[in-house]
Amino acid sequence: MCMFVCLYVCVLFKLVNVKASLSYVYVCLLVCIYICILYLSSVRMKCFVILTILHHVRDIKDPEHPYSLEELKVVSEDAIEVNDEQSHVTVTFTPTVEHCSMATVIGLCIRVKLMRSLPSHYKVDIRVAPGTHATETAVNKQLNDKERVAAALENPNLLEMVDECLAPTYS
Repeated sequence: MCMFVCLYVCVLFKLVNVKASLSYVYVCLLVCIYICILYLSSVRMKCFVILTILHHVRDIKDPEHPYSLEELKVVSEDAIEVNDEQSHVTVTFTPTVEHCSMATVIGLCIRVKLMRSLPSHYKVDIRVAPGTHATETAVNKQLNDKERVAAALENPNLLEMVDECLAPTYS
């Protein structure tokens, strides 16, 4: 699409300015191609960052089941948003059932894994997918409140559960 816009601009310029030399149109075209390459590079980089984040969270174990979050379809590539300009990452996860009692623990595991994996300048938001949990608003509020997250991580039992979920598996 970017290429078609560039060609359109070059043709339009040639129609408006009939005296423009053919070499000028070629230069215009080369500049447009360069802009397209930069655009495509940024799109590829964004996809790479999303896949990197998915790689970090995919193997987190579910606190109640012997499966990973990816195997249970709790996290997926489509549910990760990245804004590089603002260093902002949003991960939306889908609990396995509407009344999942471990939704906050799963969200906390995702948050801790990303806190340990991403550069510190990234702001991370963890959210429950809309309409997938009975107490969605309360869970989202807990997962994105710094004080509540810090207090949860000071609880040794909860921290042990999180660390167990984040422990690598070699199966």
